Amino acid sequence: MSRIGKKPIEIPQGVEITLDGQTVTAKGPLGTEVVVVRPEIAVKVEDNHIILSKVGDSRETDALYGLFRTLVANAVHGVKEGFEKKLEIQGVGYRAAMEGKNLNLSLGYSHPVIVEPPAGITIAVEANTKISVKGSNKQTVGDVAAFIRSKRPPEVYKGKGVRYEGEHIRRKAGKAGKK
Repeated sequence: MSRIGKKPIEIPQGVEITLDGQTVTAKGPLGTEVVVVRPEIAVKVEDNHIILSKVGDSRETDALYGLFRTLVANAVHGVKEGFEKKLEIQGVGYRAAMEGKNLNLSLGYSHPVIVEPPAGITIAVEANTKISVKGSNKQTVGDVAAFIRSKRPPEVYKGKGVRYEGEHIRRKAGKAGKK
């Protein structure tokens, strides 16, 4: 049985929760998030808490119980405070700049790499080598950050490329010199 699924989700001030059958809608200062809960999980709102409970008693229901509790909790957190991923660029001549809403990356290619953010996502460049991706949907923020990183992932010999903030890259020694 899921220990995560049992925990009630507290609804913070400024967040409005609407239940429509199996659809949970969270509306807050940063936007609106919708989570469609599977029928094996029952959802109810009681005195400023969202409570999920299992309807069936199968292994699949046990697995879905904690998953949907986390998805609903992320939606509530996202519309209140939002999510953020930070990226760093390392390498000589590698840099980032904003062109309107789009992100312009110079990553050593013969052409600039332009990244257009999807709706609900904000990209900001704090320094030439620091990028911040913000939004209310945790999965979309992670997807956009992973997409930017995929344009030049860090390589193992010199460590050049786009990496997550605080990410450790295991370095390789390189080949030995001639005798």
